[in-house]
Amino acid sequence: QVQLVESGGGLVQAGGSLRLSCAASGSMFSINAMGWYRQAPVKQRELVATITRGGSTNYADSVKGRFTISRDNAKNTVYLQMSSLKPEDTAVYYCNAVLYTAAWALPRDYWGQGTQVTVSS
Repeated sequence: QVQLVESGGGLVQAGGSLRLSCAASGSMFSINAMGWYRQAPVKQRELVATITRGGSTNYADSVKGRFTISRDNAKNTVYLQMSSLKPEDTAVYYCNAVLYTAAWALPRDYWGQGTQVTVSS
C-alpha cells in the first residue's frame, strides 16, 4: 500500500512563508511525478505545482514566482516552499504522486489526506 503524508500546514499571516512536505511510503517501483494541488471552499481542486522525475516543473500562474516545488528522490519526498502568501492561497493542500508500483504496471495517482493552509489578511 502506498501512502502519502503531508505536513507543514498551518496559519500564517499574509506575506509570510510556509513550507509543506509530503513523504511517500510503501511499495513503489518508481515515482514519475509528484505535486501539490489545493482546494478552497466551494471550489474544485486545482493544480498548484508538479515536478517530474526528470526535474521538470509546472506551476499554476497564480503561484508562479511565489511558490517553489522541490524533491528529494532518495526520501521520496516533495516540498512546496510558499512565500509571499496571500489570503487567496487559503485552501486544503493535497499531495499527489504518479507512480509505478511495479515495472510492468501502469502509472497510478495517489493522494494524501490534505493539510490546511490558512492565510490571514
